[in-house]
Amino acid sequence: MNVIVIVLDSLRQDHVSFYHQGVGPFPDVAACQTPNLDRFARDCVAFHNAYPEGLPTMPVRMALMTGQYTLPFRRWEPLRETDVTIAEMLGGRGYVSGLVADTYHFRAPGMNYHRGFHAYRWIRGQEYDPYSSAPTRRNLNDYVNEKYPENWRRLVGKFLANTDDFTEESHWFPAQVVEESIQWLKANRGHENVFLWVDSFDPHEPWDPPARWDTYTDKSYQGARLILPMGGPADWASPEEIRHIRGLYAGEVAFVDHCFGRLFEALGELGYLDDSVIVLTNDHGHPLGDHGKFLKGGDRMFSELLKCPFMVRLPGGKNGGRETSALVQFHDVLPTVLDLLGWENDLDGMQGRSFRPVLEGDAEDHRSAIIVGFHEAQERCVRDKTWSYVHRPEEEPDELYHLLDDPRETKNLIDAHPEEARRLAAHFGPYFFRGPMREVKGLQGKYELGSAVVE
Repeated sequence: MNVIVIVLDSLRQDHVSFYHQGVGPFPDVAACQTPNLDRFARDCVAFHNAYPEGLPTMPVRMALMTGQYTLPFRRWEPLRETDVTIAEMLGGRGYVSGLVADTYHFRAPGMNYHRGFHAYRWIRGQEYDPYSSAPTRRNLNDYVNEKYPENWRRLVGKFLANTDDFTEESHWFPAQVVEESIQWLKANRGHENVFLWVDSFDPHEPWDPPARWDTYTDKSYQGARLILPMGGPADWASPEEIRHIRGLYAGEVAFVDHCFGRLFEALGELGYLDDSVIVLTNDHGHPLGDHGKFLKGGDRMFSELLKCPFMVRLPGGKNGGRETSALVQFHDVLPTVLDLLGWENDLDGMQGRSFRPVLEGDAEDHRSAIIVGFHEAQERCVRDKTWSYVHRPEEEPDELYHLLDDPRETKNLIDAHPEEARRLAAHFGPYFFRGPMREVKGLQGKYELGSAVVE
């Protein structure tokens, strides 16, 4: 059995039409359409309650690759010599493995997340990747408003310089990732067992979809093309600009869906759909001003960041078309893959738990609750299928939301139902929180910039 993992960075669950069923999160932006992901999902077991654990980008990859917790004790950091990854495990059992990624944090100095792969292919130039040292040939003022300080202007300019030579859709990053992945799959079809990790940084910001896919923005908008919104409070942007940014994100998602439709076709043409287990996920979603803030952050513990489109396709589409509300987390993925391969004797060394019974229809539940947060932030979110409890720093009130009645998390019920918050908090001890837990009461940018260095 072959193993294929597909990661689509920052893909919000509510922007995949299989999940949102025609009702998008923003009334003034058309619901994003993803026909290729939808078609793929119909042959999968699709999860509605899949979550990361330790955020953001690289701690998520570490959990996916090792089956271990990261939230309590692993920040954004390199793989350690003692970490044992999926590539190393499968390689030790005879698998030939490949990594295709434009997620430039993989190749940042010292990170070493390509360890154990027999081949790895980097697509260069994403976001702040130190790919081009020339100034952009485009007018930077077309991509920022008057509120952008010099440091944010430099970041936008870096991405523009990296992509100045993009003139056709095949130049855009997801198209390159898919093409390299297909070439690897073709070249390695003759091996008995292969493992491919496909890591697409899009639809991560900056959001600059090709013109043909920029269909969700208001055509009457006259302002700057704000492809990289400034993180934190969204008060620097007008309502029209916020709407424009949301439209750019939706267009980026639609283009990613288009590109990966080609990968899905190739998997069928090459026979991989018949003999492979395929896991498709994001690493996290992305705040788009839903709760007044843009981009990721430890204080944004809401579904737009936390809920994940998560699909598992078994060989031949076995059990496809099932949807499940089971709660799973990313450190459960590797134990599940090994369980499907018949390597149950490896599972006891992992903190994640196999959800194979859910995939095979023998169970509808897996975890009773999940916890998620940024290792260095004080905030934690603990939730089950019904309630979401947000643990805030000492000086701030905690929050509690009823996810079924209030999926947009607009009504804080912490004072009305403190017993639910206490119940959820009791699922996890102080080990998972920064500092001792107290009575329930009524870090992102530096990492991505760290990957922008050369050495």
